[in-house]
Amino acid sequence: MNIKIIDTPISRHDLSKYMMEVLGDFVKIVVDIEKQIMAIGGEMHADEETVLLAHGSAQKDLWGCNIYPDREKDEWLEYSSLINIRPSVGNRSMEIHDEHIRAKVAEVVNRFVQ
Repeated sequence: MNIKIIDTPISRHDLSKYMMEVLGDFVKIVVDIEKQIMAIGGEMHADEETVLLAHGSAQKDLWGCNIYPDREKDEWLEYSSLINIRPSVGNRSMEIHDEHIRAKVAEVVNRFVQ
């Protein structure tokens, strides 16, 4: 497992090259919506979450999603991960339901993946 924290832009091609060996047509990502960084490279979102927590992120700011680099930008994010199940903040499923949080996740991903 080679998890990388992304805090500078990465091309779609590099992202695809970096991850396609592990997962096929998508990349698992965990985004810290407060620090505006993300982690890639884990087989599970929880692996990336662990790295970000060790890097100083707060659990409440971490949200998991999948990115499909070969899709158009308006269709490339899937806001689903086990780490998103948070009844304490009203998110009772793997899908991120809060549109505000989705927008923050998309903002970070779109800033770094070009």
